[in-house]
Amino acid sequence: MLKHADIWRAIDRLAARSGLSASGLARRAGLDPTTFNKSKRTTGDGKLRWPSTESIAKVLEATGASLAEFVSLVGDQPAGTSLQRVPVIGYAQAGAAGYFDDAGYPAGAGWDELLFPGLGDPHAYALEVAGESMEPVYRDGDTIIVSPAAQIRRGDRVVVRTREGEVMAKQLVRETATRVELMSINRAHPDRVIPRSELAWMARIIWASQ
Repeated sequence: MLKHADIWRAIDRLAARSGLSASGLARRAGLDPTTFNKSKRTTGDGKLRWPSTESIAKVLEATGASLAEFVSLVGDQPAGTSLQRVPVIGYAQAGAAGYFDDAGYPAGAGWDELLFPGLGDPHAYALEVAGESMEPVYRDGDTIIVSPAAQIRRGDRVVVRTREGEVMAKQLVRETATRVELMSINRAHPDRVIPRSELAWMARIIWASQ
């Protein structure tokens, strides 16, 4: 018997396979971004709400997956796979207070989740790109996975947050004891030099949906 949880699990896995959150998958399929949110999976009085066949058809088209592939994602987690729950928020939200602790780890409420193959960093998180400031490498709607535990080297793409709450994705040019030099991914935007005293944290981008 096909269960309510099985269908939603398959949607979550299809999103994860595409490097998206549930809301990111809905957006890519041309649906309202909240269509697949966990709060929409039951009604206010606790009744189960199933995804429509139309919405499933749209996500299959948007991801290029076949119905057979979707069905293969239904049910218990396949043996030998390890999935990690990765918190995800919109890029614009990352600058708001309460989403990160002082070490740059995800904190507080308001995070969505996606299932992703194990990353080896329990503090890894995802940001949904908005706008064109990171084109052509990262486009509007892409998801980037960020690992606070990953070692950062010159030339790596990183997410940086200043003590004033500004969040930016750049390429590390050089870091010294007094400052961090960053190159803009989109060359139409200015490069940045941030004094160490103004830097809250910096974490490496380890994966992106593209």
